[in-house]
Amino acid sequence: MLAAATLPPTVATALSVRLLESMVRIRFVEEAIARHYAGQQMRCPVHLSIGQEAAAAGVCAALRADDLAMSGHRSHAHYLAKGGDLPAMIAELYGKATGCCQGRGGSMHLVDLAAGFVGAVPIVGSTIPIATGLAFADRQLKRDRVTVAFLGEAATEEGVFHESANFASLHALPLVFVCENNLYSVYSPMHVRQPAHREVWQLAAGHGIAAHQGDGNDPLAVHELMHAAVAHARAGRGPVFLELKTYRWREHCGPGFDNHIGYRTEAEYLAWRERDPIARFEHRLQQSGEFDELRHAQFKDAVEAEIAAAFAAAQLAPFPAGTSLLHHVYAES
Repeated sequence: MLAAATLPPTVATALSVRLLESMVRIRFVEEAIARHYAGQQMRCPVHLSIGQEAAAAGVCAALRADDLAMSGHRSHAHYLAKGGDLPAMIAELYGKATGCCQGRGGSMHLVDLAAGFVGAVPIVGSTIPIATGLAFADRQLKRDRVTVAFLGEAATEEGVFHESANFASLHALPLVFVCENNLYSVYSPMHVRQPAHREVWQLAAGHGIAAHQGDGNDPLAVHELMHAAVAHARAGRGPVFLELKTYRWREHCGPGFDNHIGYRTEAEYLAWRERDPIARFEHRLQQSGEFDELRHAQFKDAVEAEIAAAFAAAQLAPFPAGTSLLHHVYAES
């Protein structure tokens, strides 16, 4: 079992405020992306994680600045929660030279090495072995660092996940697999992909990895699990797998909603909307007396101004020069 930590009241309050503000910032950014997308200036696909903010906020709040993270196609929240540069992210969505990949990658190829966000790649499961390699390098070089591999539950159906889990378990790597189980792989529900009698976390447990399941819409519960997981991995006790149950509100790919397609019911969607991680957590802090209404209003105003500035800068930024077309394609001689 993972060892839970008890925080002093003042530290716990500061953490709660940090988690709420992280979730709000992520949502505001993604809602702004959804609003601007119709302008046809962001030509890359976008996979929004609205409704899933608690997982990213809780996980990344338990990491140190020098810890590493990697993600897949639905990576905005992970990038932002890890401390990624917002103007560089928005510029990347616009394909501009000031983007975090110099406009060459778009939404699904975010990177910010200064923040320890090593990268995101859209191919399902593709960053899992890279994250495993990073953790292996740290173990070999005796660096005090933990790597996090964010993945969806569909990635556990890929062979590379099992190969990486086996390798990580064998070498007791300082690695945490964070699986955001939002119940769907594009439009395919769990029951057509995985047997009903088995939980996702049990796949990792089968490789001898400490594996746990938690409420992915409760940022404090996520943080508690992740805090213990990071301590476990950093102490050399091997990798940890966390399955966080959550739900995306918007369409699989794009800024809109897709319930009309029929792959999920309106009743299911509304039930998960009632579990809104932000509204639910805000109410919880109000009930405990930890919610500062004035501070929160000022924070939201500051975030909206930050986002507006990032979009304005991205729209004015230049596209990559044509002469740079082959840059970063071939190694320098």
